[in-house]
Amino acid sequence: MQTCRLGRTGVEVTRLGFGGGPLGGLFAPLDDETAAGALAAAWDGGIRYFDTSPHYGIGHSERRIGEFLRTRPRDSYVLSTKVGRLLVPQDADGKNDPAGFHVPATHRRVRDFTRDGIRRSVEDSLERMGLDRIDVLYLHDAEEYFGDAVREGYPALAELRSEGVVGAIGAGMYDTALLTTLVKETDVDVVMQSGRHTLLDHSALDTFLPACRERGVSVIAASIFNSGLLAAPRPVEGAYFDYEAATSDVVERANKIADVCEAHGVTLPQAAMAFPLRHPAVAGIAVGMRSAEEARRNVDSFAVEVPARVWDDLGAAGLIRSNND
Repeated sequence: MQTCRLGRTGVEVTRLGFGGGPLGGLFAPLDDETAAGALAAAWDGGIRYFDTSPHYGIGHSERRIGEFLRTRPRDSYVLSTKVGRLLVPQDADGKNDPAGFHVPATHRRVRDFTRDGIRRSVEDSLERMGLDRIDVLYLHDAEEYFGDAVREGYPALAELRSEGVVGAIGAGMYDTALLTTLVKETDVDVVMQSGRHTLLDHSALDTFLPACRERGVSVIAASIFNSGLLAAPRPVEGAYFDYEAATSDVVERANKIADVCEAHGVTLPQAAMAFPLRHPAVAGIAVGMRSAEEARRNVDSFAVEVPARVWDDLGAAGLIRSNND
């Protein structure tokens, strides 16, 4: 599978990355055997970039990914995780995690972007995963704590990079305006942007992606299916868009895009995976996977070459913007 270098670092990721959110029980419970099957199928399909976070299932995703990657040569893959939430043990008292992950509430999240908090988070993540290093480290969901993340979190990440503890640093967020500020005011290598450079949302093209290209910062596009609406050839009943029930207008737009795709022999998910990679700042995409079947389907969809005529026709119909708009 093709790889791409992150910024000016020596870290190279496969253009298709494994998103670890579902391995934390996001939206539905997930057992260890099914999680391991998803990871194995992704590996067999050529994926060598794996992304996770303490937030995903309060450590479950990190543990599962670590268990799998420990069986592979350390230099054969790239691993990213995130900081900004420390996990503090607590009595689950029979309750599930209130953050939407179907796991027992054995820990609570404490937001912390201080130098000490970030270093502790890295140590905790390495212990959960049973690995010796992290390749890419992101400030995670820092929107409400952006001032702290820039003043304290970024210097802490830069220090870890200078020490050789991590190879590349950045942030993973939804807010493109704040990410643009981070890109312009710091020396990050890569940013993971969720849901704003997709077939249905082009807002990253306004200022964020141009800033990344100007500064030589790589982008990993996440949430490219916009919570599932673009994950099927046609929007399914009850489909979600950005974690909420999709409106009729959004569903209609997705169906119009699907019409164009089908006319050229490709599917909506295949186009959704290819679209973000058309921008020169985008190094790769991260797609959540929860089963071997899903992983194989994503790998197969990613391998499809979407004809240029699809983009021409979608642009002519006003359904997508060009990279220069």
